[in-house]
Amino acid sequence: MAKITFKGNEVNTNGSLPAVGAEAPDFKGVKSDLSELHLKDLKGKKVVINVFPSLDTAVCAASVRRFNKEAASLPNTVVLAVSKDLPFAQGRFCTTEGIDKVIPLSAFSCFENGYGMLMVDGPLKGLLARGVIVVDEAGKVVYEELVSEITNEPNYEAAIASLKN
Repeated sequence: MAKITFKGNEVNTNGSLPAVGAEAPDFKGVKSDLSELHLKDLKGKKVVINVFPSLDTAVCAASVRRFNKEAASLPNTVVLAVSKDLPFAQGRFCTTEGIDKVIPLSAFSCFENGYGMLMVDGPLKGLLARGVIVVDEAGKVVYEELVSEITNEPNYEAAIASLKN
């Protein structure tokens, strides 16, 4: 169980992020067209897993915009935007914002196992914490960050730098 904060108040998650060097646990999410995507489907590509509570917040939306602009333009790289938002809302957000290089992935019925990012208490209980996991072409974690304060943005520079190694 990891401890983070929301506006300074302690919140617990249901576990810990997979460690750098570990095999990234497979998971599935639901795309905007209601089809499922599994992490294992992306083997052979670098994958940025951008996890956040909801696209309906400024910080979450900013992270999707930033990764769409910077990370998704790197060769052999896929960016997943993972939240508990429904697939329809994610698709609408991406269309409205012109987000075309990120795959929005709804975790409304999946994702939590193996990543430890489900908030188990606090006002956002049931949503996912904010964090970034970068997986290499072989399926190994090369970067992980659980943002200690939910209202803060992730370290974009460090995540993007891990893609260039």
